[in-house]
Amino acid sequence: MLINFTKMHGLGNDFMVVDNTAGSIIFDSEQIIALANRHFGVGFDQLLVVESTTTPGVDFRYVIYNADGSEVEQCGNGARCFARFVTEKGLTANNPINVETRSGLMSLFINDDNTVQVDMGEPNFNPADIPLRATQQADTYQIAGYELAVLSIGNPHCVMLVDDVNAIDVGAIAPQIQQSELLPNQANIGFMQILSANEINLRVYERGAGETLACGSGACAAVIHGVRAGLLDSTVVAHLSGGDALIEYTKDEHVYLSGPAQFVFEAQIDI
Repeated sequence: MLINFTKMHGLGNDFMVVDNTAGSIIFDSEQIIALANRHFGVGFDQLLVVESTTTPGVDFRYVIYNADGSEVEQCGNGARCFARFVTEKGLTANNPINVETRSGLMSLFINDDNTVQVDMGEPNFNPADIPLRATQQADTYQIAGYELAVLSIGNPHCVMLVDDVNAIDVGAIAPQIQQSELLPNQANIGFMQILSANEINLRVYERGAGETLACGSGACAAVIHGVRAGLLDSTVVAHLSGGDALIEYTKDEHVYLSGPAQFVFEAQIDI
């Protein structure tokens, strides 16, 4: 079966985007793993699938698969690409665009300069909802010998404060944390270096993808923790390996992610 796809990226976090509003494409994990392979397939961190919905007031269903074939709840960089894709493809003229995900509803707004602001909703700190096996909610937790903030921004995140993100062996430390029995669904692991009250460096090791050049929900989680700890102001520029994202954490506890979404190429592939 030949399918059309678009390759996109948000700050180097790269995606294969597919229009499945007709409902004719069914992906299985083996197909996704093969497509994600950077030598023998398309190559991507996540596969984003546009699906139709019957939910009133919602434009699309936004489905996300990691490179290992697992379906996940949320992807902020992907949401920006999703917004530009459905607009450029003429699938909607709405702005903002309302989409439903496994973790709830999102609102995507395309700015005049084609950057996109994503309303990521409200964070959740309740251990049972993250999920985190902890008897009570706390500001930080000890997991695999490391002190971490743990929260959900639609998907689970751990945030570790470090002095220098470039001096951390992310590839060694993050899997230890992910494999902890305290994190039954694993988590994305963020390593945050605070440069000032309005600026951070961040590296993120994602579930099912490894370290990526950028993670939008990870940037949101890091800023949320920094604000709550009194270390950051409500508006922060996050310097990620692939570029910069702007995070705003408002007094009503909504978090907004803004940044670019770029088209790379379009093609067909036989699945």
